[in-house]
Amino acid sequence: MDRADVCVLIPTYDEAETIGEVVDGYRAEGFSDILVIDGNSTDGTRDIARQCGARVETQTGTGKGQAIREAMQYIDAPYVLMADGDGTNPPSDAAAMLEPLNRGYEHVVGNRFADMRSGAMTRLNKLGNRIVNRAFAYIHGENFVDILSGYRAFTRESFERLNLTADGFGIETEMSIECAKRNVPTAVVPVTYHPRPDGSDTNLRPFRDGSVIFLELYRRAKTNNPLFYFGSIGTLSTLTGVVMAFYVAFEWFVPPRTSHEVIALGAAAGILFGVQLLIFGVLADMILTFHREQLRRIEELDDGESDASPAKRTQKQRR
Repeated sequence: MDRADVCVLIPTYDEAETIGEVVDGYRAEGFSDILVIDGNSTDGTRDIARQCGARVETQTGTGKGQAIREAMQYIDAPYVLMADGDGTNPPSDAAAMLEPLNRGYEHVVGNRFADMRSGAMTRLNKLGNRIVNRAFAYIHGENFVDILSGYRAFTRESFERLNLTADGFGIETEMSIECAKRNVPTAVVPVTYHPRPDGSDTNLRPFRDGSVIFLELYRRAKTNNPLFYFGSIGTLSTLTGVVMAFYVAFEWFVPPRTSHEVIALGAAAGILFGVQLLIFGVLADMILTFHREQLRRIEELDDGESDASPAKRTQKQRR
């Protein structure tokens, strides 16, 4: 891939300790189009990035997600390599990250767990990442191994098809969910993950950002896995109603008998509500499956019509 067709996108916020080395690293790898989108840093990050030869834009909003969405208006290149500005993603992995795009993939996720150096991630963060990745694989039916990775490569065209709304660190999760939902061909590439250099502070808050990520996983399940979304609430409601019903029955049949009419009504309501949600989840899942099948057939028909055109046949022969 011609390096001139790639824009290296680096979102930053107070990364003065590392941004110079990061920009120099990608320039050494042959990349001339390096865009630093900065979240109003106060430590001189923008000045250092400019001195090292990067294009620098200051985002109008806040948060990594908003920065990435806004940055796309400054990018004309057909391919984007997105990396963090904290020095944890080595530029030497850039070629490996871009290689799948040559083979027809449209999105590439860098798997940090393939070569995670000592001290790069705390035990708490490792545990949280494992739980998030397993939850993602279960809910959304795809195993991207490391959905929270900020080291990614993608085509500009595929990015424009994604419906992204997250403003903060939930952007990586949202990108992964959208790729799974829209069947964007996605590859996973092993990369090295270094610890942050001394003097460089992380902007990640494990509990706050972890909660946002889990909520995003669950919220997006509504349209990608409705059986799980409605079924989980329905199951919880049904089980709660059953437990309440057993308590009412126990208190009624075991002397001295005690009547709990209000709790009994609550138990009945919980069971009815839960069963209705379970039924709704099954129906929604059937509709989603039918919708995906129809979309697949439409895409096959479109591909067939394209292949039948003389221009398409000539293009295939040249390939």
